[in-house]
Amino acid sequence: MPAFEYTALNAKGQEESGMLEADTARQVRQTLRDGKLTPLKVEQIEKKESQSDSKVKRAGKVKPAELALFTRQLATLTQSGSPLEEALSITAKQSEQKNLQRIISAVRSRVIEGHSLAGGLQLFPSVFPKMYRATVSAGEQSGHIDAVLERLADYTEDRQVLQQKISTALVYPVILTILSITIVAGLLAFIVPQIVEVFENMGQELPVMTRMIIALSDFIIKYGIYIIAVIIISVIIFKKMVKIPKWEYRYHRFLLRVPAIKKMVRGLNTARFARTLSILASSGVPILDAMSISAQVIQNVPMRQAVDEAAIKVREGKPIHKALEQSGYFPPMTIYLIASGENSGQLDDMLERAAIQQERETDSMMTGMLSLFEPMLILVMGGVVMTIVLSILLPILNLNQLVK
Repeated sequence: MPAFEYTALNAKGQEESGMLEADTARQVRQTLRDGKLTPLKVEQIEKKESQSDSKVKRAGKVKPAELALFTRQLATLTQSGSPLEEALSITAKQSEQKNLQRIISAVRSRVIEGHSLAGGLQLFPSVFPKMYRATVSAGEQSGHIDAVLERLADYTEDRQVLQQKISTALVYPVILTILSITIVAGLLAFIVPQIVEVFENMGQELPVMTRMIIALSDFIIKYGIYIIAVIIISVIIFKKMVKIPKWEYRYHRFLLRVPAIKKMVRGLNTARFARTLSILASSGVPILDAMSISAQVIQNVPMRQAVDEAAIKVREGKPIHKALEQSGYFPPMTIYLIASGENSGQLDDMLERAAIQQERETDSMMTGMLSLFEPMLILVMGGVVMTIVLSILLPILNLNQLVK
């Protein structure tokens, strides 16, 4: 039964919007009138999505947490024996997000019409990534959609937790850095000039440190706005440049060469690749297709290209671990676990272990870096403030000499 979005006026003349299921738009209008609502607009969701090529934008954004919850609910319902149509209907009703309700209802409409679940998900490629759709398709073809959805739910939840952990870990250092820069700039721009102005009218030479702070303060007062403008423009230009494939490749390759960053970049991308490949391989997706799909979850361009090149070598008969090892981007432990999986016939299990190992190593590395960054930033901040205070105190301590 198709799903329709409607906009109607209630008895008070206020607009109400929502979603109803019916065979035709005419039935929806009649249902609204029976409920003492005046229909203004009734539109079938699937038709709305297919009216133009901009359906990706029309689908809107779905947060990783919402996608993880939807996948878990759908997996639980299918494992309990609920028909897919009924499971989709229940998840749509339980969702608190109208956008997600609309998407699930559109997918359900496609399923009712005889399409596969993967075919319904195909309507919303911006919400359901290619890996997600390929895994569902493999589960439907193998007849184990409930087990595949369960594993996919674990994957989406783990990925959401990892993204949340990274975001949370970066919040405090970013806030601390911004506050530190703001405080120092405020001291130099407003406090230092007022305090040091007393000593400038004495006609005596001030200490070197005091003169340097005064010069820096004058520079910030005179060019501070321009500095901020240059920084903002530079950030905008940088973001636009890294969207150009050539510069994006160079920037990502640079990250893989920075000592303090390269291990974290490799670890995060390797974990994503290994976990995705594990799910696809265990779901019955052909290994070459699985490698091509898994490459898309890698954000670092050189590493993504390395996986694509490795897939070509695997097609020619080379083992996966040797094809990946030649790039030099993937950690030795991951290569070793993949080799063990290929030799033992348990590739999906070993890939899962490789993903867990890389996630743990990256997590501990990030924790260690942040634990060092915070005290270092506090020390630097303290040193800067101490320098400013000393530059003010030195003329006071030498006040007798300055007066003479």
